[in-house]
Amino acid sequence: MRRITAALLVLLFVLTACNDTKNSPGVDLMPKIKENTMNISSPAFEENTLMPRKYSCQGDDINPPLKIRDVPAGTKSLALIVDDPDAPMGVWDHWLLWNIPVISEIAENSVPKDAVQGVNGFGDIRYGGPCPPSGTHRYFFRLYALDTVLVIQEGATRYSLESAMQNHVLAKTQLIGLYRKS
Repeated sequence: MRRITAALLVLLFVLTACNDTKNSPGVDLMPKIKENTMNISSPAFEENTLMPRKYSCQGDDINPPLKIRDVPAGTKSLALIVDDPDAPMGVWDHWLLWNIPVISEIAENSVPKDAVQGVNGFGDIRYGGPCPPSGTHRYFFRLYALDTVLVIQEGATRYSLESAMQNHVLAKTQLIGLYRKS
């Protein structure tokens, strides 16, 4: 019985470890610029506070407004990955957006002109708001300044996006919002 239990624990560990990387190709997305001052924020919620219901599956399911500051010189485009690392099945992608022009904000319920969207965890090519099955989850809005415009098609996966971004990240920053169903 102990051998079976030990074998099941090893199998569970291996499956969990594999699941943690299912959405990421394991590429190095470290910024080229050491002194990073780029910043992303939202007028709708503060860092590590609850996001308004409006931006969730229980509300209008639209993206919150985002403010972008201090994009480094030499940036050709921006990329945004919004995900939930607390999802029961592993990291859940809520929005993949790239080839965002160098702008100071992404307006509520909008996709910037010329930006391209990828497929999210729901299988849609759009923003999919927080919708945790239970408890409070964290939602990471990761913004990347890139030294290029990416050549990948609309509907691409996170794997394709991160692979294309490899060796092109000048700077990165993030905003964390929280959400729980009420």
